[in-house]
Amino acid sequence: MTALVIRGGQLLDPAAGVDALKDVLLKDGRVAEIAAPGKLKSANGAEVLDATGLYLAPGLIDMHVHLREPGQGYKETIATGTAAAAAGGFTAVAAMPNTTPVNDSSEITRWMLAPEREAAIRVFPIAAATRGSKGEMLNEYAALKSAGAVALSDDGRPILKDNIMREALTAAARVGLTVIQHAEDTRLTQGGSMNLGPMSFKLGLRGMAAEAESSIVERDIRLVTELRDTRVHLHVAHTSTAAALAAVRQARRNGLRVTCEVAPHHFLLTEEHVGLYNTNAKMCPPLRSAADRDAMIEAILDGVVDAIATDHAPHAVHEKEVEFDNAPNGIIGLETAFGLSLRWLHKEWKLPLGRVLSLLSAQPAALLGMKGRGTLTVGSFADVVVFDPKAEWTYNAREGKSKSRNTPFDGWTMQGKVRWTISEGRIAYNAETA
Repeated sequence: MTALVIRGGQLLDPAAGVDALKDVLLKDGRVAEIAAPGKLKSANGAEVLDATGLYLAPGLIDMHVHLREPGQGYKETIATGTAAAAAGGFTAVAAMPNTTPVNDSSEITRWMLAPEREAAIRVFPIAAATRGSKGEMLNEYAALKSAGAVALSDDGRPILKDNIMREALTAAARVGLTVIQHAEDTRLTQGGSMNLGPMSFKLGLRGMAAEAESSIVERDIRLVTELRDTRVHLHVAHTSTAAALAAVRQARRNGLRVTCEVAPHHFLLTEEHVGLYNTNAKMCPPLRSAADRDAMIEAILDGVVDAIATDHAPHAVHEKEVEFDNAPNGIIGLETAFGLSLRWLHKEWKLPLGRVLSLLSAQPAALLGMKGRGTLTVGSFADVVVFDPKAEWTYNAREGKSKSRNTPFDGWTMQGKVRWTISEGRIAYNAETA
């Protein structure tokens, strides 16, 4: 592996408390040296990237993506999904288990990690919490962790039974894994296709009540409280309601290890964006009310939200070009998350750039126990995003790296252009040659 020098850029590493002009030497997949401009001691013969006027930061980490392999390669493959991630500045993604078959075994976990998948960046599988994600019987957590799983989730199929969720939290804690819950009481949302409110009434669509999310979050927090085990870690996926965030906030005040993530579409869009049955605005959890959207923004700004995650969910064009009720849930997001976050969280709502980066790198790394990632210190993995924070650009879904085009953000103006994405010392994305 060739050595690589990133010269003259502003190194912004929130986890290490660094915000200064630096030259950085990457060698053998790790950060080998960091020095003031022109002061590197061992950069002879290294390839040089001129980052003058640019920022370099720890590579972004998305802790909630759907790469669709195995079984649904017509929507996305691990190769195309990770190429899209690299274009968006991500150097690591955590892949959810709702594949075909469900990733509930060591064999499937290892298959996802095999070199034959041609991943452009590092993939970290999240394995199913229960067999077949049916919510009835736990999987072998120790074996899954040994195979490479970094967390457990039945994402898309919430664990509804109290006893099963209690067992999952306990067993996961025993092996040092997080349980990620898709908080939705499907007994309340059956047949629903958007948020329950004036817009669903206007469109004649069956709505999904906010209580379906918050009630599961509250139930899970009660179970964590009852277990009295400090090793238990509950993470709430794609939080979308003010009530769910309020429960997380209170749990933290009570000293519980309860964390949450929010997706860009939930802090930017509302149920009004469904418009005239726009299936690219259909996801689960659904786009909520303006009050819920504003609660997401507030919780990000005041630090309750631990991570920004895309819930990247590719679907083929023919699957989305159907009646709203029949369309699958989900949108793509790997190529827009960083640009949207910089445009709105940083530029519009004045969240410091370091805080935005932390939500997209250091904090997801900590939540999933990714040692040596989410920071750029000597010895850490050489995962870097180099970007121009002031550059404005327009997202064109047709030009994206993903196989799918299902996004409500086509044509939106973004802030912050990724120039290079470097994964373990290797250039995974170069804007000049993309």
